[in-house]
Amino acid sequence: MHLSAPNSSGLRARLEGSRKDQTVDLVLELPALGQGETYKLELVPIRLDPPKGLANESLWRAVRRGWFNIWQPSSSWGEQDRPFSAPAGLLANNVISDPVSIALTFYGDLALWTPELPGGISVAAHLRRTIDWWLDHRTRASGEVIGYWDIANFLDANTGPLIASWDYVEATGDHDWLLRRIERLEFIADFLARRDVDGDGLVEATQSGNYGTLRQPARSCCWWDALNCGHQDGYTNAMIYRAWCCLADLERQLQRGAARERYAQLAGRLKAAYAKALYNPQTGWLGWWRSADGELHDYATPVVNGLAIEYGLIEPAEGRKILARLHRKMQAAGFRRFDLGIPGVLIPVRRGDYLLPEAVGLPQREDGTDTFGQYMNGGISAGQGSHFVNAHYVVGEQELGDRMLKAMLGRQASIGFQNGVRDKAGEGLDWTTWDGKPCGYEGYLADVFFLFLGVLLREPLFRERYYRPLQAV
Repeated sequence: MHLSAPNSSGLRARLEGSRKDQTVDLVLELPALGQGETYKLELVPIRLDPPKGLANESLWRAVRRGWFNIWQPSSSWGEQDRPFSAPAGLLANNVISDPVSIALTFYGDLALWTPELPGGISVAAHLRRTIDWWLDHRTRASGEVIGYWDIANFLDANTGPLIASWDYVEATGDHDWLLRRIERLEFIADFLARRDVDGDGLVEATQSGNYGTLRQPARSCCWWDALNCGHQDGYTNAMIYRAWCCLADLERQLQRGAARERYAQLAGRLKAAYAKALYNPQTGWLGWWRSADGELHDYATPVVNGLAIEYGLIEPAEGRKILARLHRKMQAAGFRRFDLGIPGVLIPVRRGDYLLPEAVGLPQREDGTDTFGQYMNGGISAGQGSHFVNAHYVVGEQELGDRMLKAMLGRQASIGFQNGVRDKAGEGLDWTTWDGKPCGYEGYLADVFFLFLGVLLREPLFRERYYRPLQAV
């Protein structure tokens, strides 16, 4: 709905919230009225048009309302001088949850295709404001971007602003903004380059990833913060590869040839090292991470394998074989519910590869079987699972990709992927078990709606534009 005051230009509004009390107030500030004056407020439905060139508009009708769900502007909540808080108007997990730099990619990738809305409302401008906030207020002197609160050591905290900046510039052509921000973007990209501590092309996390080493209040190196991901991590290195490719493309647009070549070379070296470090010849797919002690932690992950195939770190011919093997593993494990999304892993996560000594989904059994299917121990986040779906489109497996995507869209049209803000462990529908029971905590997690991107990427026209920076390396 579009809220406006057609007979006055003086209307102002703000959101004030309380995460503790789970309330949000929309405050409208009306200028003083003179005798006999009236105020008229209008609420008008918005029907979002499909992106130009979309061939299958029937699928667009399934997502056009939910397309808005990816963007949750934060209300002002918490004590603003403390990390556990949010200023008003930043893209966040939900309206009374955290702004998270790691998630900027999800917001940006949908903003790329979204036109200016009625009343001159620009999603792209909202994205730019959020990027600027992270660059200016949550980047350390080292170039490291904070993930959320005051927690650092997330490698994809730096990839979020880089990829989202490409989305913003690609959507708007705003080279004036890019010229002002390019050195800051290089600053955070170079932090990642320095984290290639052994010079092999891959970026090493500060976390070792060694079994039993991830303990509260620490977090892992990526969005999957309750898993013991560390050292040479498949998820973050795939995101870093895309981030460097995107920055190389931005440098090209500014005709900065030497800088473009530098980031293209970094991306090329990472690509050359990626599969060598993570491929498991015994299973025929990629493990999740290789820890500092040399162990490959392989949990049959559709997410990391899907991401690597989607971004071109695995060639299409081999990608098709890996996808087929993972489908067979799904069948053997008993997974059938593609309407829920895709599980993060298909093998139970051992206790020592989870966040200790307590966390949502933490198993008590050493083999991880007692909580398998809950939260990050095999639970389902539909948005993250979309990488597996999109990988099918990249390698030409259209029918299989459509089967999974359409199952998820069917759920979106009925039960949906959120059950309101909960902020309580085990109650949120943002994550589900394999039989569809809530096992998240947000309830409403904006990241989940990243799954809608598949409606575009199933068509070659949109893949060509979206993956263009990756194909130039």
